[in-house]
Amino acid sequence: MSSPKPSGTPELDDAMDDFKPFSALGSCSRSISETVNRSHQFTIKGYSLAKGMGAGKYIMSDTFSVGGYDWAIYFYPDGKNPEDNSLYVSVFIALASEGTDVRALFKLTLVDQTEKGNDKVHSHFDRPLEGGPYTLKYRGSMWGYKRFFRRTQLEASEYLKNDCLVMHCTVGVVKTRFEGSKQSVIVPWSDMGQDLKELLESEVGCDIVFKVGNESFKAHKLILAARSPVFRAQFFGLVGDPSLDELVVEDIEPFIFKALLLFVYTDKLPDVYEVMGLTLMCTHTVMVQHLLAAGDLYNLDRLKLLCESKLCEEINTDNVATILALAEQHHCPQLKAICLRFIANPANLGEVMQSEAFKQLRETCPWMLLELLETFAMVDENSNQALSRKRSGSSVYGQDFADGAAPAPAESTNPMGRRLRRRT
Repeated sequence: MSSPKPSGTPELDDAMDDFKPFSALGSCSRSISETVNRSHQFTIKGYSLAKGMGAGKYIMSDTFSVGGYDWAIYFYPDGKNPEDNSLYVSVFIALASEGTDVRALFKLTLVDQTEKGNDKVHSHFDRPLEGGPYTLKYRGSMWGYKRFFRRTQLEASEYLKNDCLVMHCTVGVVKTRFEGSKQSVIVPWSDMGQDLKELLESEVGCDIVFKVGNESFKAHKLILAARSPVFRAQFFGLVGDPSLDELVVEDIEPFIFKALLLFVYTDKLPDVYEVMGLTLMCTHTVMVQHLLAAGDLYNLDRLKLLCESKLCEEINTDNVATILALAEQHHCPQLKAICLRFIANPANLGEVMQSEAFKQLRETCPWMLLELLETFAMVDENSNQALSRKRSGSSVYGQDFADGAAPAPAESTNPMGRRLRRRT
């Protein structure tokens, strides 16, 4: 026989039935991978006296310790490759202590000694790596560039001063640590946006009515002022009116203003069906275009960025000219650059130029044609450089660091010249 339920008011009993705990006991563990970083400066004095020592001959820095391992910089004045005929200098970083499968990131900097700050830098930090960090298999394994810099250009550059070179090297050794299971309180994701959305829809406490076309929308001035500097100025600024209880909004469609209010309260880009229901008055892409303009009008920068991100996913040859004009009008430099690169692609250019939207863009924003031409020239130049490198007979490791292009993918070797495959 079950125990009787404690008596109480019906309202209290109902509330207890509906109660759901917002947290629960659980356990968790995690693995954390991070880098232990340290830098070393290597100065080479008497560079001209080191020339002529022969290919494969090197000048070595003092060893320095990073992440429990010793490292050293190897500089080859006549290059590491005999077949290069001393056209390049080579630079490598070597694991100088015992170690197996040591994973690390590297940064090499050739210092501009004029203090103009035009250092030549190649870094694996702060960017994604296709195959992860480099793996050095054992003591003596090396990472670096056989064709680090063309020697004639180096000797004519501002990196060589008073017969002296300065190199700066940073090594980041990957360390992984494990944090074991521990009791914890599991906290759910914030539902504040949903709560505020329900507040908007319930109209409880609303103190402002917006007249937009033939529709009306109620809202809360304090919430609007907290989210938008434009609303803050209208309601509480020097020329604002705190007693204002009705405001007419022009030049915005009612469904766009509804979408804008939903963003203000939830901080999320609303779905087209959430705004219009089953009767769609436009596509999601068109709604986002109008919403971007509204976000610009009310200084809602995050809304603009969300719209830009969504429009980037929707770009095609039919709408790119329209989106480009929108980006130009509402000061969206990232979206504008993406549109220009899309149009400048030879695979898209012809079809885009035949569209009505592009013809209108040409009439309303003629200066955009110059920017498009500049972008096209840049794309064409990059394509030609890539083709030239592909046709050249030089090693894939032999791009010239001094020519302004990024250095070739680095090579890992040991001092005896045996190559090691990069671990993936």
